[in-house]
Amino acid sequence: MSETLPQLLVEKAQKYGDSKIALREKEFGIWQSVTWTGYLDHVKYFCLGLLSLGLRPEDTVAIIGDNRPEWIYAELAAQAVGSRSVGIYQDSIAEEVFYIADHADAAFLVVEDQEQVDKVLEILDRLPRLRSVIYYDPKGLRAYEHEMLMHFPDVEELGRTYEESHPGLFEELVAKGRGEDDAILSTTSGTTAKPKLAILTHDNMLSQAKALMDVDPIPEDANFVSFLPLAWIGEQMIAVSCSLYQGFTLNFPEEPETVAENIREIGPKVMFSPPRIWENMLSQVQVKIADTTRLKRAVYNWALKVGYDMADVRFEKRTPSLGLRIRYKLADLAVFQILKDQLGLRHLERCYTGGAALGPDVFRFYHALGVNLKQVYGQTEVSGLSVIHRDGDIKFQTVGVPLPGTEVVIADNGEILVRSAAVFQGYYKNPEDTAETLIDGWLHTGDAGYFDDDGHLIVIDRAKDVMTLHDGTRFSPQFIENKLKFSQYIKEAVVFGGDWPFVTAMINIDMGNVGKWAENNHIAYTTYTDLAQKPEVYALIREDVARTNGDLPEAARIRRFLLLHKELDADDAELTRTRKVRRRFVAERYDYVINALYGDDDHLEVSTTITYQDGSTADIQTRLKVEEM
Repeated sequence: MSETLPQLLVEKAQKYGDSKIALREKEFGIWQSVTWTGYLDHVKYFCLGLLSLGLRPEDTVAIIGDNRPEWIYAELAAQAVGSRSVGIYQDSIAEEVFYIADHADAAFLVVEDQEQVDKVLEILDRLPRLRSVIYYDPKGLRAYEHEMLMHFPDVEELGRTYEESHPGLFEELVAKGRGEDDAILSTTSGTTAKPKLAILTHDNMLSQAKALMDVDPIPEDANFVSFLPLAWIGEQMIAVSCSLYQGFTLNFPEEPETVAENIREIGPKVMFSPPRIWENMLSQVQVKIADTTRLKRAVYNWALKVGYDMADVRFEKRTPSLGLRIRYKLADLAVFQILKDQLGLRHLERCYTGGAALGPDVFRFYHALGVNLKQVYGQTEVSGLSVIHRDGDIKFQTVGVPLPGTEVVIADNGEILVRSAAVFQGYYKNPEDTAETLIDGWLHTGDAGYFDDDGHLIVIDRAKDVMTLHDGTRFSPQFIENKLKFSQYIKEAVVFGGDWPFVTAMINIDMGNVGKWAENNHIAYTTYTDLAQKPEVYALIREDVARTNGDLPEAARIRRFLLLHKELDADDAELTRTRKVRRRFVAERYDYVINALYGDDDHLEVSTTITYQDGSTADIQTRLKVEEM
């Protein structure tokens, strides 16, 4: 019985050989396929190449880049000798790369291209443990002559040479692997501080894969498109653990910009994405519908109403009437099938959303289309997820019920506690936080929640973020923010209110969608800042705030809001790399904005410095309007 991920790879290669495709990547417009035998060969020779360069079992291999087969090869190659890997988000700035590589004691850095090489060269003199930097896309790197730089195929060639003097070594090392060995160091989201590195073993990752496949098995002939960062535990769970456990085919898009097109081509049966992806797709639909003819818009609105009626019947586990079934069939043929095809969702049997809360309005929309979207709940510290919706038992207010073998309880203070074989071993070089998070085998998630009468878990928010208004009303700012983001014109929102007498909001407009709306309405603008402060844009967003307030209790309604002069950005540490708001950091950085929201003035003078992508800066001064509801 295989205990490690590399052992599973050997097992699948023996089972399928060259008769089945393991990996597929689109290059230059053509899908390139790798069989299971080829998959194993790449891992084997890259592993032996690393050994020839001095890789030791106690070392860490850091990997940064887009989703490519080489990422997986490098990860499994490190694990084959008892080492571990750590993923770094590809849009990380140089300082973030340094923090992860240094904290993880990286001995090797496997990077994608010139962009990532440049980041590493900038910090190289501060990484004394680093032995080699190995890149797998040589474009633009011909003139680079640094002694530590190596091309990925050259390392594989070193491995072939090394095998001649060490025959059978790879197979021997893989066979020695044990389930309790470290597999990866996985970065936490870092919403409250710098990311921590969760130690996950092969047992952790494979127990997660087994539990998920027991609930929702993915057949071996299925296709999965891997397009979310492999540094994220959610992508590791499906693209690495489950794919090796089940043997289905992994597909890698040509470029990040071609993901939607490539998903349409592949037509996957399973998809796993964080809320941001589902929100963006909905926003695209809303914008295109707004731009279409009056007749098409009327047909769409009729079909969507029918879809909502059917979704609500299914949520309530009632039998739809004959009339509703007929109307829904017509709506499906006239609108939903075409829409799902355009979004690449037509062949999906089930899909998941996790990593953060998805607004109930967005969730209901996809079920109206007939997309079997399911909420999941989990953390990096539990190797991905611990709670999931079951087919036929989906409630949009909840995240489902625990996975097989997973215990979930609610502590006296309302915190969600989790215990299972997938719970991590602790934080790397961080015993203090480990002791606070992992107590007697129970993972203290930091989230507040409760179980409903059907045993479904309802997650309120981060326990520290749940607010109590002065009248004693408790509310989740995240719930309000998600309702605001149902609008195609709102990209991000941060709600305040816990320590103040009423609720306010700081809102980022969606530049693309609001800009298109402005052009259609003949409203001239220059920059994001200029557009955000247009009176017409304030009136537009005010409608969405009013819509949100209509669904909220009186004490939790937004009384004042403003449109921020810049987008919240991960490069400015305002968002995590998984695009979650770092609420406390934002509250500290924009304390002057919060003071204005709770002040008496109807505007705020702002002077700030903007840093552009090329590193240049500019000082901007503007007046932000504070809107009263």
